[in-house]
Amino acid sequence: MADYTMYHALGQGENIDPNDPRRTTQPAPPQFQPPVAPNPYQPTGYGGPLSPAQQQQQQQQQQQQQFYGTPSPGYGPPQGQPTPMSPMSPVSPMDDGGLAAQMGGMTLGAEPASHGTARRKKKDRHAYHNLDAPAGSSQPFNGIPPAGTPATAFLSGDPSLAPGGQFPAAVNPQFSPMPASPAEFGARSGMTDTFPSPTMVSASGQTKVSPDEMPSVPLSRDSAQQYFLSNVYPTFERLVPPPATVSFVAFDQGNSSPKFARLTFTNIPATADGLKSTGLPLGLLLQPLAPLQAGEAEIPVLDFGDVGPPRCHRCRAYINPFMMFRSGGNKFVCNLCNYANDTPTEYFCATSPQGIRVDRDQRPELTRGTVEFVVPKEYWTKEPVGMRYLFVIDVTQESFNKGFLEAFCDGILAALYSAEEGEGGQDGDSEVKRKIPAGAKVGFVTYDKEVHFYNVSAGLEQAQMMIMPDIEEPFVPLSEGLFVDPYESKAVITSLLTRLPQMFSNIKNPEPALLSTLNSALEALEKTGGKIFCSVSALSTWGPGRLFMRDDGKHAGGEPDKKLFSTEHPAWRKIGEKMVSLGVGVDFFMAAPSGGYLDLATVGFVSSTTGGETYYYPNFIAPRDNTKLSLEIQHSVRRENGYQALMKVRCSTGLQVSSYHGNFIQHTFGADLEIGVIDADKAIGVTFGYDGKLDSKLDAHFQAALLYTTAAGQRRVRCCNIVAGVSENVKDTVKFIDQDAVYTILAKEASTRLATTSATLKDVRLGLTEKTIDVLAGYRKNFLSQAHPPGQLVMPERLKEFCMYMLAMIKCRAFKGGNETSDRRVHEMRLIRSMGALELSLYLYPRMIPIHNLQPEEGFPDPQTGHLKMPPAIRASFSRVEPGGVYIVDNGQQCLLWFHAQTSPNLIQDLFGEDKNSLQILDAYTSTVPVLETHLNAQVRNVIEFLRTMRGSKGLTIQLARQGIDGAEYEFARMLVEDRNNEAQSYVDWLVHIHKGVQLEVRERRHHASKYDLTDFFAIRPQLSGQRKREDAGESSSALSQFTGLRPNYW
Repeated sequence: MADYTMYHALGQGENIDPNDPRRTTQPAPPQFQPPVAPNPYQPTGYGGPLSPAQQQQQQQQQQQQQFYGTPSPGYGPPQGQPTPMSPMSPVSPMDDGGLAAQMGGMTLGAEPASHGTARRKKKDRHAYHNLDAPAGSSQPFNGIPPAGTPATAFLSGDPSLAPGGQFPAAVNPQFSPMPASPAEFGARSGMTDTFPSPTMVSASGQTKVSPDEMPSVPLSRDSAQQYFLSNVYPTFERLVPPPATVSFVAFDQGNSSPKFARLTFTNIPATADGLKSTGLPLGLLLQPLAPLQAGEAEIPVLDFGDVGPPRCHRCRAYINPFMMFRSGGNKFVCNLCNYANDTPTEYFCATSPQGIRVDRDQRPELTRGTVEFVVPKEYWTKEPVGMRYLFVIDVTQESFNKGFLEAFCDGILAALYSAEEGEGGQDGDSEVKRKIPAGAKVGFVTYDKEVHFYNVSAGLEQAQMMIMPDIEEPFVPLSEGLFVDPYESKAVITSLLTRLPQMFSNIKNPEPALLSTLNSALEALEKTGGKIFCSVSALSTWGPGRLFMRDDGKHAGGEPDKKLFSTEHPAWRKIGEKMVSLGVGVDFFMAAPSGGYLDLATVGFVSSTTGGETYYYPNFIAPRDNTKLSLEIQHSVRRENGYQALMKVRCSTGLQVSSYHGNFIQHTFGADLEIGVIDADKAIGVTFGYDGKLDSKLDAHFQAALLYTTAAGQRRVRCCNIVAGVSENVKDTVKFIDQDAVYTILAKEASTRLATTSATLKDVRLGLTEKTIDVLAGYRKNFLSQAHPPGQLVMPERLKEFCMYMLAMIKCRAFKGGNETSDRRVHEMRLIRSMGALELSLYLYPRMIPIHNLQPEEGFPDPQTGHLKMPPAIRASFSRVEPGGVYIVDNGQQCLLWFHAQTSPNLIQDLFGEDKNSLQILDAYTSTVPVLETHLNAQVRNVIEFLRTMRGSKGLTIQLARQGIDGAEYEFARMLVEDRNNEAQSYVDWLVHIHKGVQLEVRERRHHASKYDLTDFFAIRPQLSGQRKREDAGESSSALSQFTGLRPNYW
């Protein structure tokens, strides 16, 4: 028996994994220690040494802890029988009734076991899961089933036994038992739960409800993170992925990591009617170039020579771990279309009596879920070369005056040459400092009314400028010297970028000719393809494709005309499509002049069409935003980039792709997606429909293939293989829902609907509300095994925070009601369409971390695990703000440091220096925390560094938001998504509103089910939604009036 402790820190007893729907115990809710507001005049309030009186007060508070929030499903230390360790606290285990009694009107207990149904034995062709397997099993599937288990035909090798292993060293240390807290001890109670317990919220107003009892997003994130600090995620064993915001190490066992692909269901209904009863989409979220975490194995790159990788002759699927070999290895059966293919002679290998290839363990394509194939010439459209990075720099008057020109040039220098921490090497050692792959080249262009090209050949003393004055018919005046190796020409490039601001300090042309410049850049990249990094600081009002002020800010009814969300300009549409066809994409860095109009709907159309990104600075101020701009240029240049890409998603027989959502061009439905450039932060949503009934004896398979050219100039296909179980009993599928994938797919669908249909913002918000009601009403009607009082809103265990995320979606700038500039709306609407699950989760619900009451050990590595001990996040609500408090609020796009007006001067000094003893003295344009030798300063810097590793494409710099001083505190108030703001309800009021809709929906379904058959029901559905809205209008005021005591004080 192999030792698997390097992959799973098991400890002793049953290890409750939150991703395992088969777990047999239900954890108790974690406990919450109410933070104590610091004494405004004592530095001890944020983690300094406590006086004896304070220690006694703290002990009393710990003894009076109240249970907080809804329980997160089982992330924690090993469960089961007590381990031999220090004596536990004398706390009795909590049973279902005790928990329900403590939670008052919100029953969070499990359903009685007597109402459960016996599990149906699955047959023997399920590669992905076995519902009868014992909970907490951590042995990777190795192709040799235990005694009494029928042999499976798919996974037949233990990846952990491959030579060298996936991990160069043990990723996580073995688990060391620690004294259990009362919550941990309660989680060890032996409650059996044959079905994940639903969460109930008493929404009738008859019982006093505390906001603490509402499902908590921060609690679900933090409890999950604790589990994955000492455990890896085996991709084949645990069926439901970790939350998107959790830092975890994935062990690829043949199923693609959730970082690359997430399914909304990992056990899908067998029929379309079954899926419809859940109200949820069947979707797949793909982020094919997602970055890996330290400790994860690199993606294997496989070269099959001129013949290319083996593929199915019928559906053209690539070889993967789920294809079966028959006839002694002479044939392989496609897992997608079930076609039996002849094995190519060069790929033949004998099989064992069980049908397993003897070389399976040496074949990464047969053991890994995500692999890359180097492809031969028939996959090429042009000779692949290293990526061409073309920096297009705005040198207009506005760019110079705002300091944007100088900041952009400094950012390029930092991206190409600055050394990161821990990098050594002398100045001449270019290999150590190389930031872009060998073979890649860079070029430089500037523009105002004219376009200027630069020869930066290494043999020149300084760069040579060549002006192209003909903006009507642009061309490239340089044949050589435009694209060079940045390390051979380092001196010339550094000199050019340093002198550019002075060169154009006296030539102040106010009007840029952006479209002509992009056409010139496209001419330069026509033969090779590549990526353009373009700065924009003023509305393009010169030359062909000139733009006009379309948005004057005066919107009838408070919401802008939908014409402002798209472009009808044929020249801008044409250049976007032409760039994609030539394998070119654009990243825009757009700094609005004093918050002015830049027509992002038109200019940003080019980046969204080509697969690029738009970085938008609504009110660029150089001292404050220079650091952020530099970080984002560095990230954009250094992240994994590919160009000239095609993507194809294939699925099992019985399913078909119904729609795609993301940044690409698809000329006809069913054709490959064409993408100019693709990078590590871009995600694409795919939804599926049924074209038949799935066989519950077989698994459902999905394969996403991305054909692209790497930045180093190699043509590859990246394959992501995903597998899901199929169930006739739809109730089984509800236990396998990935909440992050669900709301991400719904957000991308809403963004696409707003951009491509006649739907208004109000229609989109109403659609999101209707979808929320449909999901919860469908669950209550179809999947509850126990009757619940009508006054309770029942939520699925796997969708506890779903309502909060949907409310946050309605509040985001892309979809919210009220006044919002069209540039910001369009920017965030396209952002949603392209971002992955991690970035969207933070965007919808920001992290809010108090730093005035940090414990001494928080913000430093845990001596037992080596991981940073993060302080717990709190709910995004002003009711959680304490007098004298200081909070980090990060939504993945910007990070605010909010100070209460009564913040302790000692805290400010410890954080910013001895000379800073009041909020008024602080520099309003501070963007970083200075490095000081104080305990608090080190804690905060470490926390910020951790947050920097867990976000998407945006650079992390802090922005001060001092109460009563900075305008940024309005942005802070907008981020408190649980409060009533952004033209939408508070979290409590929203749940009441949803509950009313669910009650009406269930009541109407029962009424009509007795009069009509099911086909008639769907025909009358539109009438029900109208009736629901009329009844809500009459009832909501009386219902909400009973919740006024739950609303926080607004400021």
